[in-house]
Amino acid sequence: MDTVATSPPPLAAPAEPRYVNRELSWLDFNGRVLALAEDRTQPLLERAKFLAIFCTNLDEFFQIRVSGLLEQLAAGLGATTPEGLSPREQLGAIRAVIAGFLERQTILLQDDLGPAMEKEGIRFVNWEELLGDDRRTLAETFEERIFPVLTPLSVDPAHPFPYISSLSLNLAAIVRDPETGERRFARVKVPPLLSRFVALDDGERFIPLEQVIAAHLHRLFPGMHVVAHHVFRVTRDADVDVEEDEAEDLLDAIQDSLHRREREAHAVRLEIDRSMPTELRELLQRELGLADDAIYVVDTLLDLSALWAIVGLDRPELKDEPWPAVTDARLIEGEATPDIFTTIRSSDILVHHPYDSFATSVQNFVEQAADDPNVLAIKQTLYRTSGPESALLRALARAAESGKQVVALVELKARFDEAANINWARTLEQHGVHVVYGVVGLKTHAKLLLVVRSEGDRIRRYVHLATGNYNGKTAKLYEDVGILTCDPDLGADVTDLFNFLTGYSAQHDYRKLLVAPLTLRRRLTELIERESKPGGRITFKLNSLVDPRIIDALYDASAAGASIDLIIRGICCLRAGVPGLSENIRVRSIVGRYLEHSRIYRFGEPPHAEAYIASADLMQRNLDRRVEAAIPIEHPDLLARIDEILVTGLADDALAWELQSDDTWRKLPVSASLNAQRRLYEIAVEHAAAGTAGTGTPTLSS
Repeated sequence: MDTVATSPPPLAAPAEPRYVNRELSWLDFNGRVLALAEDRTQPLLERAKFLAIFCTNLDEFFQIRVSGLLEQLAAGLGATTPEGLSPREQLGAIRAVIAGFLERQTILLQDDLGPAMEKEGIRFVNWEELLGDDRRTLAETFEERIFPVLTPLSVDPAHPFPYISSLSLNLAAIVRDPETGERRFARVKVPPLLSRFVALDDGERFIPLEQVIAAHLHRLFPGMHVVAHHVFRVTRDADVDVEEDEAEDLLDAIQDSLHRREREAHAVRLEIDRSMPTELRELLQRELGLADDAIYVVDTLLDLSALWAIVGLDRPELKDEPWPAVTDARLIEGEATPDIFTTIRSSDILVHHPYDSFATSVQNFVEQAADDPNVLAIKQTLYRTSGPESALLRALARAAESGKQVVALVELKARFDEAANINWARTLEQHGVHVVYGVVGLKTHAKLLLVVRSEGDRIRRYVHLATGNYNGKTAKLYEDVGILTCDPDLGADVTDLFNFLTGYSAQHDYRKLLVAPLTLRRRLTELIERESKPGGRITFKLNSLVDPRIIDALYDASAAGASIDLIIRGICCLRAGVPGLSENIRVRSIVGRYLEHSRIYRFGEPPHAEAYIASADLMQRNLDRRVEAAIPIEHPDLLARIDEILVTGLADDALAWELQSDDTWRKLPVSASLNAQRRLYEIAVEHAAAGTAGTGTPTLSS
């Protein structure tokens, strides 16, 4: 029988992905930061600041995210992400995006930002441009301040290739013995403690430190001929890997891991200047164990995070106008500071940093508690602080020394702050503070502060619960929300949560708090489902939305007719406005002078909405592997303030970007010129003035 040739059935069209890749979404966010550096309406030094932030962000991305993908690849793990990308595919896509970033960065610095700064008397110069007097001055600077701290490391049979520390800037020098003609490689580390830019006598010209060192390499290799020199920079894995279940002492285990990270972390990126010859590049690549796609050729200065030194110049006319933080009129009486406990008993206080002063609210709360003889105990979670100089930490130490029961739950695994946290945890212990490190297997990220006070014949609990860290420095830069209250249920909940964190407690239910990993995911899902109907309303403000189960619940709510608005600063794995998937979901990102950091969940329509502020983003790690807390906002006045924050963010057309249905981000066209951060500052001033029955005037605080 003859066979009839038939065409194979057509391949089914690949299903449209339901999610955006996490790594690429983060890169989109950092691209929005770079766009601020490119924005000519921004003050000049603010543009330089955003370029420095962009570069710092990218360093951390390589240290954590890219290193993780490389580890998966090395282990032969081929598992795909929810949107279907393998580790190798993600690394390829990441490299393509970063190539575009580097091109934008070069154009920005060479054709735009650099010339603009030069017009304002801030000029970067090269050694080749300098004449006799300048060179003689720099030679003196080199001899007096730079040469004594340099350590050249040669590579030969007696000297193996040196360990190149992560994020260090280095000179690769090729030197030749004039007698034998033998060529050798040497590495000179640019000292990180010295200013990256050396100011010339006129105070307007700046030369990179590595160029000053390069011009005087002969002083480091006397009797040798310096053939060539090239700048390079290495990035290494920065994740801390600790098996908590096997660690007898978590603090010692973290310290051991930090030591290993300093000396054994594998390289993940090599940045080189374009002039580096192939032979030298291959030497570095071989010794560092890097593949070709881990090499990045840079056409500008390496490590532009060093621009912070230029941002710090005393040129206020080239920076944003200052917005001094305000103090609620209830928290100040002329030159005196009122009793904060009396104020909190009269009504809950919502603070919105950095518009509301951290020093005169949260810090003042801790300081008064430390000095109040009626306070019996203070308990606090500490994730990131401003370090030993922190007035808040000094207050905790003072309280312990006065005999109060003081407990500090220190999170040793706070990324990039592990060593600092160990140091000041030990300092607190020396002052009598009971320091604990939380629950095995869970990172404690909740922002909780409990003060127990004796008042006559009763004990009253005062609490501060917030979205941001107890850090006086970042509280001036990060936008966060917190509440000061003596609500009995919240006080009891925070007490129970501290017992869970510091002791052995199997409690799984709380009166008002939503706690991860116990109740937060379940309750948020229930509230999303409650609004999954025509007329339903969901509004979130977050740093990141990654969790597939939450995203699927939002898709279902959209399909059921709910209207959903999401303000997400950074990573968003949800696809917005896609027909048949998310027609009723709108996503925007606000990037400006302050880092949008608060997390707010609102369900329903004001004034009858149910709202929470939280320490948690909607990511698997926050919902399932961290201790997090979400706090209900119940008082009508405080709910109105939460609504103001959300409504203002949704009205912004000066800072906002919108996620399109093709997963790209579009800067919103300016029509009303509403800058949400400026407007929220104005609102804070208005509320500060009305702190006591609408009377009083706003108090400006540093």
